[in-house]
Amino acid sequence: MDRPTAAPGRRPRAWRWGRLTQVERVDVYTRQSLYVLLWGMQAVFLVTTLARADDLLGLGVPLGAGAVLVGLAATRVMTRVFATYPDSLRVPWDVAWPLPPLVVAGALALLATPDEVRFGGAVLLYGPLAWALGGVRGRVEILGLLLVCAVLSGVLAASWWAGLYGVAVGGFFVFTVRASLWLLDIVLQLERARAAESELAVAEERLRFSRDVHDVLGRHLSTIALRSELAGRLAERGDPAAAPTMAEVGGLAHEALREARALARGYRETDLAREVEGARALLVSAGIDADLDTTGVPAVWHEAAGWVIREGVTNVLRHSAATRVSLTWSGEELVLRNDGIPPSGPVPRPGSGLTGLEERLAPLGGSVLTGRDDGDFVLTATLPRDPAGVSP
Repeated sequence: MDRPTAAPGRRPRAWRWGRLTQVERVDVYTRQSLYVLLWGMQAVFLVTTLARADDLLGLGVPLGAGAVLVGLAATRVMTRVFATYPDSLRVPWDVAWPLPPLVVAGALALLATPDEVRFGGAVLLYGPLAWALGGVRGRVEILGLLLVCAVLSGVLAASWWAGLYGVAVGGFFVFTVRASLWLLDIVLQLERARAAESELAVAEERLRFSRDVHDVLGRHLSTIALRSELAGRLAERGDPAAAPTMAEVGGLAHEALREARALARGYRETDLAREVEGARALLVSAGIDADLDTTGVPAVWHEAAGWVIREGVTNVLRHSAATRVSLTWSGEELVLRNDGIPPSGPVPRPGSGLTGLEERLAPLGGSVLTGRDDGDFVLTATLPRDPAGVSP
C-alpha cells in the first residue's frame, strides 16, 4: 500500500527523510529551500551593505537586528502562504501585520544612515517583503507589492534607477517563489491524480466484475426460474417429465456455480463458440427455437460478441414470451431478433443490462441499438472492422 502523500497545508516531517515518499521529499525540499534562500539573501545583502559602511560596529548591530526581525516576520508570513497555496489570493493580515510596521520603521531608520548603506539597507527591507508575499496570487496585491519595492528603493537611494532596480529585484523574488510553489502544486496534483487513477481502476475492475456476474448468473438464473416453473406444473399434473426437468435445473445451477467460481478466480475467458452453444442450449431448454450463426465474426470481437449474446439471451428469457430467436453477423453488425413482444407500444428497454452493454462497447468503438421490426424485437450491436483499444 502506498504511503500517504503530503497534502497542501500539511508539512511532512523532514527529519524522517528516509520514511518520506518521493512527493513528500519534493515538498520538503521546495519549502525548506525557500526558507534557506530568504535567510541566505538577508545574510549576503547585510554583509555587502556593511562592507561599504565606515562605521562597521555602529551600523552593524542595528542593521543586523533589523534584518533578523524583518526576516522572522517574513518567515511567519511565508509559512501561512505556503500552507494555503494555491488558494492564497489575499495577504494574510492576521500573521502579516508585524511586517509592514517593521518595514516602515526600518525605512525611517535608514533615512538617518549614510548614503552608502541606504541602497543595500533598502533591499534588506523589501527583499523579505517580496519573498514572503510572492506566493499571494492576487494581482492587485502583487502590483502593490512591486510598487512598494520601487518606492522603498527609489526614496532611500534617492534615485529613479534604484526604483527600477527595486521593481526588478522584487519581481524576480516574486517569480521565484511563485514558480517554486506552482511546481510543487503540480507535483501534488499529479500525485492526487495518480491516487485517483488507482481508485478509478479498482472501481472499474469492480464494475467489470459485476457486469460479468450479471451476464453469467443472470442468464442461468432466468433459465433456472423458467425450468423450475415448468417442473412445478409438471409435478402438479403428475407428469413423469418433472423429475428430468428438475435434474436439468440442478445441472444449470451447478454450471452457474462453476462459472461464478471461475469468474471470481479470474480464470474465465470468453469463448465465442462456447457462448453460442451455451445460449442455444438455454433457449432450447426454455422451449425456444434458436438459430444462432456467428460465422465471420473477427477474433478481436469474440469477447464483445460474447457480451452481446449473454445480455441478449438473458433479456429474451426474462422479458419476453419468445418462441424463436435468431442471431446473424452481417459484416459489422451482430443482430439478435426475437418474437414474443407486445404488438404495439414503446420498444422495451428492461433493466440496466443493455445500458451496461453500451458502456462496455463504447470504449472499443462499438454501439448498441434496439428497435422493432415486423413485430420482432431487434438488438443490433455494431462492431466496426477496426475496433479501438483492441489488439488483434
